[in-house]
Amino acid sequence: MAMDGISANKLELLQIANAVAAEKSIDKQIVLEAIEEAIQKAAKSRYGSEHDIRANLNPVTGEMTLKKVITVVAEVENDVTEVDFLSAQLDNPDINIGDTFEEPLPPIEFGRVASQTAKQVIMQKVRDAERQRQYEEFKDRVGEIINGIVKRVEYGHIIVDLGRAEGVIRREQALPRENVKNGDRIRAYIYDVREEVRGSQIFLSRAHPQFMAQLFSQEVPEVYDGIIEIIAVARDPGSRAKIAVRSNDGSIDPVGACVGMRGSRVQAVVNELQGERIDIIPFNEDAATFIVNALQPAEVAKVVLDEERARIEVVVAEDQLSLAIGRRGQNVRLASQLSGWAIDILTEEQESERRQKEFKIKSELFMGALDVDEMIAQLLVSEGFETLEEVGYVAPEELASIEGFDDETAAELQTRAREYLERKASEQDAARKKAGVEDAVLEIPGVTLPMTVKFGENDVKTVEDVAGLVPDDINGWDEEQNGEKVHEAGILEEFSLSSEEANHMIMQARVMAGWIDAADLEPEPEQGEQSEETAELEGQALADEVFQD
Repeated sequence: MAMDGISANKLELLQIANAVAAEKSIDKQIVLEAIEEAIQKAAKSRYGSEHDIRANLNPVTGEMTLKKVITVVAEVENDVTEVDFLSAQLDNPDINIGDTFEEPLPPIEFGRVASQTAKQVIMQKVRDAERQRQYEEFKDRVGEIINGIVKRVEYGHIIVDLGRAEGVIRREQALPRENVKNGDRIRAYIYDVREEVRGSQIFLSRAHPQFMAQLFSQEVPEVYDGIIEIIAVARDPGSRAKIAVRSNDGSIDPVGACVGMRGSRVQAVVNELQGERIDIIPFNEDAATFIVNALQPAEVAKVVLDEERARIEVVVAEDQLSLAIGRRGQNVRLASQLSGWAIDILTEEQESERRQKEFKIKSELFMGALDVDEMIAQLLVSEGFETLEEVGYVAPEELASIEGFDDETAAELQTRAREYLERKASEQDAARKKAGVEDAVLEIPGVTLPMTVKFGENDVKTVEDVAGLVPDDINGWDEEQNGEKVHEAGILEEFSLSSEEANHMIMQARVMAGWIDAADLEPEPEQGEQSEETAELEGQALADEVFQD
C-alpha cells in the first residue's frame, strides 16, 4: 500500500478502502477507520507522540484532514495538549474550562517506514474485523455440515477453506487413515465456533457422532422431514458405528428407509466415511429390547436389568460370545454408548456356574447359621428364602407349608435364625463401637447396624460425617475412562439402596446435625391443596355462618 502524500490523490485511499472491504467481505467504514488510525499513528511519529492528533477521511471526496486537539484547563501541566483558560479566552470569549478545540495541521509526507507502519495498522484492523465477521456469520451454524476445500495439512490438522472463512479439523476429529491432499473437496460437521485471543476459530469434525446423523439427514428425506428420528449415534470413527432410529409414522419402517433401495442411502453415508460399517438399530422404549437390538448381529438368550445402576447382564450362547463382544470389545462398547447402559456379557455356561455358586453360598449360610443339614438348607433356598431375616421373621405358616416341614420344624428354624441374628447383631455393635461410630448414627432413619459397621470401615463416624456425604458416596458411581464405563464402589453398595433411600438418609442426617430444618424437607402443597388445619378452620367458619343465618 503506497502512500506518497495525503494530498497526492484524494481518491486513491477511497479506492483502496473499497477494494479491501470487497475482498475481505467487511464494512467499508471499518477500513476507513483503520486508514484514519494509521494516518494518526504516522502523524504522531512526525509531530511527536505527546500530541493528541485526529485524522479524518471524507468518505465522499477522499479529502484527508489532520487536526491537533487541545483542552482548556485552569492550570497547564502539559503545554502540548493543554492551554490555560485565560489564553484561550482571548481567542474565544465563550470558551470554558474542560472544552476542547482543534488546530489544523499541514499534510505529512509518508516515507518508507511510515508507509510500512500504516500498512501494518490497517491490515491488523482489517484482520480483526474479518475475524469478527467470520464469528458472527458462523456462530449460529453449529450443528451444520459444510463443504470446503483442503487448504493445507499441518501435523495431521486439516485447514479447510470455507470460502469466506477458514476452519480446522484437528487430528483427533479427522477419520483415521484418511488421506487428504491440498485442493481436495471435503465435507465436515461444525461442532464449535469460538472467539479466542487470536481471533474466532471454526472447529470442524468428521469423527463426531452428529456428522453421521447429519449425513443421514441429507441422504434420507424422511429424516430431514422429521418422520424418522435419529435417537442416538455411537461411532468408532472410520471403523464401525451404530445408529438408533425411530419412526413417528407407523407405516414407515425406519431401518428400511435409512438403508434405502438395495442399500443406496446407507452406502452413500458409508462412502463418505471411508467405508465405516454402520449398524442401523430400531429404537425401543423398553431398555432390554433396545439393548438386544443394539448387540446385533449377536443373538441374545436372556437379559437381567439393574435399573438403579443402569446396568444390564446379557446372556448369550457360547458360539455367540465373540460376536456379541466384537473385535477388541467394539460391538459391546458401541452398544453401551448407544443405549447409555453398562453391559455385562456372560455365556449360558458362565451364568449357570454363577447361579450354582450363589445357590451354594446361600445353602452354606443356612447350614452354618441354623445348624441344619444340606438337604434342609437347599430346600429353603429352592423355596426362595435368601436371608436369615426372611427365615426368622416370615409368617410361621410359610415355613410350615414347605413339603416335609411341620409347625414344630418351622418354629425351631425361626428360633435358631433369631438367635443367630441376635448374636450377629451383638458382634456388629461391638465392631461399630470399636470403630468409633457414635450411637447417634444408629438413630438416623434408614441406618441399620450392619451399615454402621461399613461406615466405621470408611471413617464415617458421626452424624455430621453422614450429613456430609452425597448419594454417590453411598451407592457408588460410574465414570468414563478410555471410552468405557468404570464403576467406583460406594460405602453401602452391598445394601442395594435406591438413590431416593440414600438421599433420604443423608437429608435426615443433616436435619439431626442442625444443618437444615425438617420443614424444608416437606414438599410444598400444590396449588389448590390446603392443610387439614386450614380446611378445618374454613369448615368451622362456614358452619358458624349457617347457624347465624
